[in-house]
Amino acid sequence: MKFLLAVILVSISLFAQENIKDSIVKIYTVAKIPNYNIPWNSKLRQASGSGSIIEGNRILTNAHVVANETFIEIKRYGQTKRYEAEVEYISHQVDLAILKVKDESFFKGTKSLKLGTLPKVQQKITVYGFPMGGNALSVTTGVVSRIEHTRYVHSGELFLAIQIDAAINPGSSGGPAISNDKIVGVVMQQIKKSQNIGYLVPSEIVQHFLDDIKDGKCDGFAHLGLSTQKMENKALRELYKMSEDLSGVKVMDISQKSPSHKLLKDGDILLGIDGHNIENDGTVEFMPEQFTSLIYYVDKKQLGESVSLNILREGKIKKVDVKLTNIADDDLLVDTIEHDVMPRYFIFGGYVFTPLTRNLLLHSRSNLLKLRQAAGKWATPQRDEVVILLRVLADESNRGDHQFSLWIVDELNGEKFKDFESFKEMVLSNRDKFTVLKNEDGVEVAIDTKKARAVEKRILQRYSIKSSMSE
Repeated sequence: MKFLLAVILVSISLFAQENIKDSIVKIYTVAKIPNYNIPWNSKLRQASGSGSIIEGNRILTNAHVVANETFIEIKRYGQTKRYEAEVEYISHQVDLAILKVKDESFFKGTKSLKLGTLPKVQQKITVYGFPMGGNALSVTTGVVSRIEHTRYVHSGELFLAIQIDAAINPGSSGGPAISNDKIVGVVMQQIKKSQNIGYLVPSEIVQHFLDDIKDGKCDGFAHLGLSTQKMENKALRELYKMSEDLSGVKVMDISQKSPSHKLLKDGDILLGIDGHNIENDGTVEFMPEQFTSLIYYVDKKQLGESVSLNILREGKIKKVDVKLTNIADDDLLVDTIEHDVMPRYFIFGGYVFTPLTRNLLLHSRSNLLKLRQAAGKWATPQRDEVVILLRVLADESNRGDHQFSLWIVDELNGEKFKDFESFKEMVLSNRDKFTVLKNEDGVEVAIDTKKARAVEKRILQRYSIKSSMSE
């Protein structure tokens, strides 16, 4: 009888696995890859990834699988025909995307996979996908080894992630991780030069994304717009009148554009969030005896909702409710890693200007301290972007300045500017004899305004550049 029961259970398991396989797809993409050091140039790249069929005849995958795409095709497991698809919704923040197949016959005979709940540590999972090294579907098993906030490579932001020990390789991205026949995560990234350490976007994050797009647009994940300091030092705790029974973190700095700015002050101690105690190291308990960043309870909210904070201010405890209206890009001076857009640039007399982006910092591998520092600052109502002199296209009209590169511009003819667009308009409308650029150290670059306009066509032809500015 026991043998018969075992055979039945194995049969059910194999049947369920076959049903899951029918819901796995391979994604083929052609993408336009920008060159941030030479912003008028780009190249095409072909790649592949994985995905799964979910409710509503949609394909769930990673954003990085289809980022900067120019053409997408999808193929079902066990078939050879490719179908054209397009991005319906995408969240570069949490590396998720929903694809729509143009031919509805693609879904004939398929069943959609359902989302499960957040798994527990040591829970067994099975990963499905089409990694490099072959064309057939790959199925690997492993266990959940860790759940905590991790930096998502695609956006550079911190979100909850599941660490697993199942084998993950390029091409696996976007495939589902299954437990109890439900999706508990989406394959996202791996640690290079490691022994089977991979990461999943948890089903909690996926569900937030799906709830977000129900109104037809992707608003994103909220951002508090503040930085904090741990309160583990006894003397520091005494300085801020924290009794032994209290724990929390100190507010160090708040973005002027954040909704927190008018409600919180530098030096406030955050004690709790939505009824959950904040530890002295900035973590909260999100599962029994498991801790992660306090922003876990911010990530659970949709934009427009509020989060409740218990704070200690000058020895007194009070409660404030912060309405979550901003994403990280609203608060930061230099936005998070951008995708699906070409770099912006403007050429004037051979001087190439562009906004400072994290993409540029990554691709230039620059160690310039000032650029790194700028990337860590908050935006203000007066300054929303950093403009840099990227390089100088050598010409006799700009001799003496050919060495300038990755140089921050702080003033134009003695005036400040809010962003790249306003800087460009100031240059184009300038009627002074000279266009004078200045950085915060007082170093100046002087451009003969009339001569710069006169040599534009010659310089563009010399360097085979179609336009003096991006579209």
